[in-house]
Amino acid sequence: MTNHSGPAYSSIYAVVRRIPRGRVGTYGQVAALAGGPVTARQVGYALHALPGSTTVPWHRVVNRQGRISLPPESGGIEQQLRLAGEGVHTGPGGRIPLARHLWRPRRS
Repeated sequence: MTNHSGPAYSSIYAVVRRIPRGRVGTYGQVAALAGGPVTARQVGYALHALPGSTTVPWHRVVNRQGRISLPPESGGIEQQLRLAGEGVHTGPGGRIPLARHLWRPRRS
C-alpha cells in the first residue's frame, strides 16, 4: 500500500494522534486499534510517508520491544530527542521501559 491519503493511512494517523505526550504505542498496537486488515508493517509505511511538516506525533511509535526502529541517521536520533523532551528516556540496552511509558487506551 503506497497511498498515504487512503482510509487505512487515515485511520493509522487518527490512532497515532491519540497517543498522549509522555507515552508510546507500538506498531502492532496502532495496527490493532486502526482496525481492518492493517498490519504493523503498514503502520511503519504510513509513518514513513508523512511529510516533515506533519503534526502527527510519529515519534511516539516504537517496536514491540520498546526500541526505536529508525536508524540514527534516518530519524532515530530525532525520535529519541523528541521522546526525551516528553519525559520518555531509553533505559539499558536502548529500550524504553514499556511498563512505565506504554499507552493503554481506554476501551470505548
